Amino acid sequence: MTVETGQQAPNFTLSNQSGEQVSLADYKGKNVVLYFYPKDMTPGCTTEACDFRDNHESFGELDAVILGVSPDPVDKHQKFIDKHDLPFELLADEDHQVAEEFGVWKLKKNFGKEYYGIERSTFIIDKEGIIRKEFRKVQVKGHVEEALEYIRENLS
Repeated sequence: MTVETGQQAPNFTLSNQSGEQVSLADYKGKNVVLYFYPKDMTPGCTTEACDFRDNHESFGELDAVILGVSPDPVDKHQKFIDKHDLPFELLADEDHQVAEEFGVWKLKKNFGKEYYGIERSTFIIDKEGIIRKEFRKVQVKGHVEEALEYIRENLS
């Protein structure tokens, strides 16, 4: 079972970098950029997080919040935030339950090894909690601008 555009996003609650419980429902009334990424401190994930950071104000002007999700634990998220000065929350999906609900927990191949992990994906969720846009198998370069443009054109 994976989510689809036009559907209500499944509500979930995860711990943020400070260990506080954060639910998707907390953001009703705002547009949400929910982005799933494989791992803190890796080159692609760092680039993506910093692109979101650098455009954070523009998203804010469109009444959009950014939430990053990976299987990393809370303390690793806090280090990632501190190191790169990230102004948004990172959520710890350690048992990858939310990733599975969104259909982004996939069998991956890297250097001949097979393993399960996050397929880099972003979901744009509107103020009513409806998934408006899915970006799957995201290429980092230019992605944040693409997400921002979508919100600007369709949800502002």
